[in-house]
Amino acid sequence: MRTGKATPLTDVFAFGVFLLEIACGRRPVDHDNRNNQIVLVDWVIEHHDKGSILDVVDPRLLGKYETNEVILVLKLGLICAHPLPNIRPSMGRVVHYLDSSQSIPPDLSLMRNGGFDSYINLDDLSMVSIGESSVTILLEGR
Repeated sequence: MRTGKATPLTDVFAFGVFLLEIACGRRPVDHDNRNNQIVLVDWVIEHHDKGSILDVVDPRLLGKYETNEVILVLKLGLICAHPLPNIRPSMGRVVHYLDSSQSIPPDLSLMRNGGFDSYINLDDLSMVSIGESSVTILLEGR
């Protein structure tokens, strides 16, 4: 965003938001009936944290979807839209998840501190401390 140039990491972010838009049938930023702003990524995270992730699925689908597939798409959307670019998976890894040749790690715990500036704790991620804060990094290369 700062340079105005697309990079693979911004492409992954955009793809993540796209996945969430399609699965939820919502815009990335919308307003409720009281004109309060709703950020799609935050809304999906809230439902994930409450254990109600399927409540974000587009109601126009009328329940006609494979539950495991829609959960995969929602989790991939969240991972790809992570605010820290180095946390986002490569598109190659995303393709592996979508092709089912690699299963997405089951633990997708999202910790938030005043919005979506958090970390995702997955099996292929590790916590490291830098100064007073913790940062999650990928253990495998891109």
